[in-house]
Amino acid sequence: MSKEIKEREIVRELARTVTAISAEPRMKAIRKRWCDVNALRKPDRAPVWCRPVGCWREIIPEESLLCSDSELRKMEYHFRQIIHKRELDDDTPVEGYFEVNAIIRRDPENTWGLDIGRHVSDAPGGAWGYDPPLKQAADFDRLRIPTFTVDDAATRRRLAQIAELLDGILPVKLCVGPLLGATLGTAAADLRGLEQMMLDMATEPALMHRLMAYLRDTVLSALDQVEAQNLLTADNVGAMTCSDPIGRPQPDGRLTARNLWCMANSQEFDQVSPVMWEEFCLNYQKPIFERFGLVGYGCCENLTHKINGVLSIPNLRIFTCSAWTDLKTVLERVGRNYCIMWRQKASEVVFPKESGTIRQDLLNGARQLQGCYYQIVLRELETLGGHPDRLHVWTRYAREAAEQFA
Repeated sequence: MSKEIKEREIVRELARTVTAISAEPRMKAIRKRWCDVNALRKPDRAPVWCRPVGCWREIIPEESLLCSDSELRKMEYHFRQIIHKRELDDDTPVEGYFEVNAIIRRDPENTWGLDIGRHVSDAPGGAWGYDPPLKQAADFDRLRIPTFTVDDAATRRRLAQIAELLDGILPVKLCVGPLLGATLGTAAADLRGLEQMMLDMATEPALMHRLMAYLRDTVLSALDQVEAQNLLTADNVGAMTCSDPIGRPQPDGRLTARNLWCMANSQEFDQVSPVMWEEFCLNYQKPIFERFGLVGYGCCENLTHKINGVLSIPNLRIFTCSAWTDLKTVLERVGRNYCIMWRQKASEVVFPKESGTIRQDLLNGARQLQGCYYQIVLRELETLGGHPDRLHVWTRYAREAAEQFA
C-alpha cells in the first residue's frame, strides 16, 4: 500500500469517527440547547463550551500527526480536534457534513492595497509587534476598496477532490461567509498601529475617522459583492451561534446577510472612554450590524461602562460578558432581554490560585445568572501550563454549575 493510500485511509477512518459523533443522540440535545438559549427560550441548562486556541499544540502536537500531505494533514488535525472535544464532553455541536470553503480571489491580493507588516519573534509561539503601513497621512491615499470573485474552477476541483476522499462517509458542503468582519479595530490596528490609533483619536481625529470610514465601506462593499454573487451560506451552526434559521430566504432561495449572524467586538478600544469608543468605533460598526439578522457583541474587553452603547446595536442578540466586565451590572441592565455569553478568565483556569476556586467561581456565577438566558464559554487558552486535565476539569465543573442552576 502506497504512502498516499495509507494517509487517505487515516483521514477516512477519522471521518468515520466524526460521523459517528455527529449521529450520537446527545447531539440533538446539544443543538436544541444552543437553539433555545439563542432564541431566548428556556433550555434544559446553559450550554458549556471551550475553545483551546493556542493550547491545541499541546493537546495535539505537530509531531503526533501521521499525514505528510499538507491537505490531508489539515483534515487529520481538524478531525482529531473534534474527537478530542468529544472526550472533553462539552457542548460542541458536530454536524454530519464537511465544510469546504470557496476559493475567493481578491484584488488587490493584500485586500487593503497596502501590505500589513509585523516584527515577529524567532521563538516558536513568540511575541510580535506592529509594523503598520499607514505611517503618515499621505499613505492613506494608497488604500483601496477590494473586489472579491469566486474562482469557480478551483472551487469545483476542491469540492470534487474532498467529496471523492470522503465518499460514503461525510457529504461535503460549500461554505461562504461575509468575507470581512465587523470588528474594525483589528484591521485599524494592523494598518495604523495600536499605539498610533490611541494618539490619533486625541491628536488626529480626522485621520482616525477617515480610517474607520474606509474600513466600514470596505466591509459593506464586500457584503454587497458576496450577496450579488449569491454566495452566502447559512451560519447558524457551531458553538455560540447555533440557532434557529434566521429570517426567511429570498423567494428564489437566496440568502442575504439578513439570514446570518454577525459577531464583532471592540477589544482594541478597551481602554478608550465610552464616548470615544462610540465616536470612533461603534458608530462605524452600526451600519454593518443593520445588514445582519442577529448580532453578538464583545470578546475580552471590559464593557461595564459601555452597556448603553452595546444595547443600542441593531439586531443585538448576544451580549458578551467577559471576565473583566462586571456581571452584576450586566444582569441589572441586560437581564432576560438578551442572551449573555458569560466568558471565563483563561489564566485562572490554567493557573488557579487555590484548589476548588474554579468550581466555586462557576457555581457563584451560575447562581447569579439563574433565570437568564446564558452560555458558559472559555476561550483564548494559549497553554495548559503542564496540566493536560485542566479543560476536562473545567468542563465538568461548568456543566455541574449549569445543571444545578438551570
